[in-house]
Amino acid sequence: MRVGLNATCLNDRPSGAKQRFLGIYGSLFTLLPDVEFVIFEPRDCNVAGWFPNHSNVSNRQTPLPSMGRAGKFLSGLNYWKRAFASEHFDVFEALHMPLVRPAQGKNLMTLHDIRGMNRENSLAKRALFATVLRDALKRTDHVVTVSNAMRSEVLDFYPETSVSVVYNGIDRNAMTSVTEREVKEYRAKYGLPQEHVLAVGHFEQRKNYPRLIEAIALLKQRGLDFPLVIVGNDSGEVSSLRMLIANLDIQNQVTLLTGLSDDEVRCAYLSCRLLAFPSSYEGFGIPILEAMAAGKPMVLSDLPIFREITQERSIYFDHNNVESIADAIEVGLCSQKAREDMVEFGSRRLKDFEFGQLAEQLAQVYRTLL
Repeated sequence: MRVGLNATCLNDRPSGAKQRFLGIYGSLFTLLPDVEFVIFEPRDCNVAGWFPNHSNVSNRQTPLPSMGRAGKFLSGLNYWKRAFASEHFDVFEALHMPLVRPAQGKNLMTLHDIRGMNRENSLAKRALFATVLRDALKRTDHVVTVSNAMRSEVLDFYPETSVSVVYNGIDRNAMTSVTEREVKEYRAKYGLPQEHVLAVGHFEQRKNYPRLIEAIALLKQRGLDFPLVIVGNDSGEVSSLRMLIANLDIQNQVTLLTGLSDDEVRCAYLSCRLLAFPSSYEGFGIPILEAMAAGKPMVLSDLPIFREITQERSIYFDHNNVESIADAIEVGLCSQKAREDMVEFGSRRLKDFEFGQLAEQLAQVYRTLL
């Protein structure tokens, strides 16, 4: 079997898509040694270089940029026609949209979320995204998505879709790569207290950080003066968040950190007392798995996907309500029984997100597709 992977959306920036590709596909390459995998890379990242020990993996460098749908579309207008004329694949898997597919062989598309439909986008952007999504779902043979919640969203949008679920995953031992000394050095480097509330995710509108920050200010008014650390890369929201923090006069309670290494992010989890995940929309929620691996309790937006991952065993809040967020954080910090129950559950739940198991599920999708 020969499988092509359109990975031109990936780059060295940390993301859930990158973590999924490294973990699941790295295991898949080992699981299927007789299958030839060809990775189509963006011009700005050597994706195949992430897998130096797999002789069944080769690469094709494309002229496509890893960022920007318009640039990707324009750069690919002539490229894909030439590429598909010279190569045949039994399965060609697209990891992003707009969808490109060869005339021969089966097509598979991975879909992480459909955030382009969110109301935070303009009407014109939502209409364009809906057009691109509908075209992709009509033309692909099968869709793999990352949760049952996402599967429901896809089927609500286009009921004729053939769709399977393969969760995102995590290495259960991910947090053991850093030592207690490194954790202490991390706290000293950024001047952080020994314990804090942690939020992890890029600084963008759907992460809902303003309400989380306002909840920390409300808790301070209640006499629970507990610091918050938010870790992520700036996607346009950092400046406005810093203004909000200053206006609330809680500069000593809230720290925003960008550009951290993978090990520093692990240190952040190991340093915190509680993970807060206030998003208004997610297709999955990898920070939940990372908190489980670090042995930390969490409070979460009341989203279907968060209830799915945690099987109704966490503390949930209305992400639109600052008081609800503050109440949940207070319980998560102060209720020892709730904390212990979440940590014990998380340790058991992680087995469902092991990369080897997820790779076998994806391999079965290939077999069924063919």
